[in-house]
Amino acid sequence: MTQPLLQDILPLVRQPSRYLGNEINRVKKDLDAVDLCVALAFPDMYEIGTSHFGMQILYDRLNARADIAAERVFAPDMDMQARLKSADLPLTSLESGSPLRRFDIIGFSLLYELNYTNILAMLDLAGIPFSAADRDDAYPMIIAGGPCTVNPEPVAEFFDAMVVGDGEETLLAMADIWMVWKNDGTNNKTDLLQRWQGVEGVYIPSFFDVTYGEDGLARTTADRPEFSTVRRAVLPDLNHASFPAAPVVPFGRPVHDRLRMEISRGCTRGCRFCQAGMIYRPVRDRAPETILSLTGQGLESTGYDEISLLSLSTGDYGCIVPLLERLMTRYAADHRAVSFPSLRADTLTPNLVSLIKKVRKTGFTIAPEAGSQRLRDLINKNITRTDIENSVQFVFEQGWQVIKLYFMIGLPTETQADLEAIVDLVNHLRRIRPVKGRRRPKMNVSVTTFIPKSHTPFQWHSQMSLSESQQKIDWLREALKPARVKFKWQKPEVSWMEGIFSRGDRRMSRLLIAAYRKGCRFDGWSDHFDFDKWQAALDEVNLDADFFTTRKRSFDEPLPWDHIDTRVTSSFLQKEWNRALSGEKTADCRRGKCHQCGVCDFKTIAPVVFTDDPGRRVIPDDRETKRPIIYVKTRVAFSKTGDARFFGHLEMVNVFIRAFRRARISLKCTEGFHPKPKISFADPLPVGMESVNESLTIEVPSNTNVSEMTRKLNDQLPAGLSVTGISPVKGRKQSLPSKIICYRIRLKEGRFDSALIQAFTEKKSWMHEKRTARGKVTQLDLKEIIQKIKLSSDKQLTLCLYQKPGKMLRPPDLLRTVFSLTEKQVQLSRIVKQQDTP
Repeated sequence: MTQPLLQDILPLVRQPSRYLGNEINRVKKDLDAVDLCVALAFPDMYEIGTSHFGMQILYDRLNARADIAAERVFAPDMDMQARLKSADLPLTSLESGSPLRRFDIIGFSLLYELNYTNILAMLDLAGIPFSAADRDDAYPMIIAGGPCTVNPEPVAEFFDAMVVGDGEETLLAMADIWMVWKNDGTNNKTDLLQRWQGVEGVYIPSFFDVTYGEDGLARTTADRPEFSTVRRAVLPDLNHASFPAAPVVPFGRPVHDRLRMEISRGCTRGCRFCQAGMIYRPVRDRAPETILSLTGQGLESTGYDEISLLSLSTGDYGCIVPLLERLMTRYAADHRAVSFPSLRADTLTPNLVSLIKKVRKTGFTIAPEAGSQRLRDLINKNITRTDIENSVQFVFEQGWQVIKLYFMIGLPTETQADLEAIVDLVNHLRRIRPVKGRRRPKMNVSVTTFIPKSHTPFQWHSQMSLSESQQKIDWLREALKPARVKFKWQKPEVSWMEGIFSRGDRRMSRLLIAAYRKGCRFDGWSDHFDFDKWQAALDEVNLDADFFTTRKRSFDEPLPWDHIDTRVTSSFLQKEWNRALSGEKTADCRRGKCHQCGVCDFKTIAPVVFTDDPGRRVIPDDRETKRPIIYVKTRVAFSKTGDARFFGHLEMVNVFIRAFRRARISLKCTEGFHPKPKISFADPLPVGMESVNESLTIEVPSNTNVSEMTRKLNDQLPAGLSVTGISPVKGRKQSLPSKIICYRIRLKEGRFDSALIQAFTEKKSWMHEKRTARGKVTQLDLKEIIQKIKLSSDKQLTLCLYQKPGKMLRPPDLLRTVFSLTEKQVQLSRIVKQQDTP
């Protein structure tokens, strides 16, 4: 029996396009023609991983080198994992479909602790031992980077090396060392690790010994005193660093389906609960001119209609208003929106809001974090209730209909009065009315349990117990019911498990392996998280979860991450803890007094900020008269074959709209707050079906060069989609005609039984029950629908169906009903729609 291939599995899994690897802007090289092959691994689903711009940066930087090939791999969904296991197929990269063991280096991005079991799943599927100690020179080097490496210990035993800090330059340095090491011919893994240890920001776990005292505390010591700590790598200036001009455009529905533009890195607001605000210091802004240039390149190469300005605090970017003015001047006419992840209430100025509202409204998120001013001061949020109220009032007045508010529970010194303050604040904000004549806006309130993180002033504080967290959430849910807000919360069990790993040590590796073997995967997804399995795993490895969560630490206690130097000193963190308890606030240092946190030396590392310059301001002339555009309705004929059969209808819409934009073909858009290109498909095909004759209708300006459209579009479409003709649509839209559609069907498994065909032919009627999307059941006579069955062999036939509105069936329905094929046989069949016959 022939061993199945990945292509044989794709028809059987959910959202198969996530495994194709032929997206626009992906880079595919000959792995045998380069010196180093790197697999960039993201331990979560494709839709999450492709939204991470850090991975895009590394992918771009590595592939810019002629001697390096970088490919991507994501954690397969559960159904694909099961299929790979049952077929004995290894996990492969997207671009070339190469097994992960084929690569020289596999680099994991560690963004979230509850993704850790997915690391084990990916290694297991690749046939690679979990522990670095169990891997000899025949295996790839397994490395990791990302924010979770500031406490690397819970997963340290799985990795040969880990990068702490900014990875762009560090990873390239490691790549160069690997190639020199390989050319030296030593092939000694320890030798390579020793060379890597000399790179700033590189942590080699096997070169550090961990012992546990009678007090249960982990103490970490280095084998070589000169490398007793690992200092975070810092990219001093983003303006001297490259950024992807042509990022990969994912298929499907990634969580951030837009152009992501990092305008700044780092934040010095000093929120005392925020790990990112500590470990990404100092603030490093990109120059607005650089942002504008990169945005133009990115939009042109991707076809996105939305730009997301990313930073830890986008509203604090000094040139945000002139930057937005220039973005709007360039892109508002093309209905391209600008979005922010969230905005601080004290940065939400009328200028800022009025600029954003010029294109479709993308929603506003404000994070007060705490209800009472006392607690906001304690965490150094540095916003007042008046700031919050004024911001919400102004946003509602400007026409926004939804605002999201984020709060935390379990913050240090929290009391019942602080919880009541959340309810009071939400009730007050809910009473804010928009301008007369508009409906009351919606308000979404999200609550999470505070999790103390390493390298923050609150790293010594205890985490709230599981039961107390649940009690407070239940109380808030009931107390907020009269406010008629949408209340959401993170499961306390999820926060509890995250807290264990956030401040855990190397004993966590035993827990992870035990949980993985019990079936834990995708623990950050609510529909996959199984707390019972985690509790069973904790019991199996005999770990006391409270030791890592609810227990308070003293300042002189050794911490599992003490050997990781984020450049923020422990003395500064202790000082901030004491200031928190006394209610003292610490101002932002980006434009004011240095607070001596330890990060900046003011020689190579210092804040890089840009301020509002009147010379950068653009005042659009609203009086400019726009000439009316005359649009012409146009039909685009195309084929959908090969890998393109795995696109769903919504994917097809996005693929074509973005192809039109990249080809610089203007389309008429809908009216209203959310303008979208007007595009209509004649027959939206289901996933898995091919066609040689499909069409869609658009409206283009009358001066469009139609003769060039076919070539331009085909240059921008992924494999399997091809435009075959373009013509004007004449006359008014008519109702869908009745027609006969023929399909060529070839089976991979099973066979067509001629006796069943004969039996169908001899019947006078064959009633079939069809259920509509709304649940309505109708009876259809298949003898009226099936006009022709031509059997070419027991594996192939042609099926012609009479279709008219209200009486339409697809071949899969008939393959199950008339030909008695199993669901798997139907899924594996190749169905190609042929020419329509009126």
